[in-house]
Amino acid sequence: MKTNDFQLRHDVEAELDWDSRLDSRQIGVAVKDGVVALSGHVGSYPERRAAEEAALSVSGVLGVANDIVVELPTDTHRTDAEIGEAAVKALQMNVVVPASSIKITVRDGWVTIDGEVPVWSQRSAAETALTSLPGIKGISNNVVMHAPVCVGDVKDKIEDAFRRRALLDARNIVVKTTEGIVTLEGEVFSWHERQQAEVAAWQAPGVCEVIDRLVVRPRGLAETAPSQ
Repeated sequence: MKTNDFQLRHDVEAELDWDSRLDSRQIGVAVKDGVVALSGHVGSYPERRAAEEAALSVSGVLGVANDIVVELPTDTHRTDAEIGEAAVKALQMNVVVPASSIKITVRDGWVTIDGEVPVWSQRSAAETALTSLPGIKGISNNVVMHAPVCVGDVKDKIEDAFRRRALLDARNIVVKTTEGIVTLEGEVFSWHERQQAEVAAWQAPGVCEVIDRLVVRPRGLAETAPSQ
């Protein structure tokens, strides 16, 4: 259990320094009530993502506000047209992504993905395919799910998936389903567990939307919290 925000800030800074995927020297860290605010700048979009992932991996972190700015080196600068062309090619080369269903727009180095796909893995793969493209400053994934009719036992399938995951304690998670929309409520012990639960829910057949209302409550806090 983290005793205070000062200790949590120290741990996040140490994790950023430890992570070989990024240069943390220009990243600032502030913490208030367990929520981490990242500021400063990095030289690439993958570094920005890595910084957020590193902060979320620290025990006790309840959330992350990522305000890191991507400042590209001069030799990696590309026009929006060049980025758009490269993005289209990257999607066409990815066998998982139905490229014909995806539209790409680029503005000032920021890539926006729109379209419809039938399964969550295709939505995720579309973003992953573009993450490492040179010259991008960020990605907005607006791809929506147009899934087949939700199967009747999807709630049971999601709960079974929770039980199979070694890194997810799902005893305090409540799953509700209505016409392809899954709502997750309750508590988990870490941000990583919350992500695992959301991914498992998205992977269920017929799911077109996941509403994540899970609260992150670290184990120490969960054990000492008064009963309602």
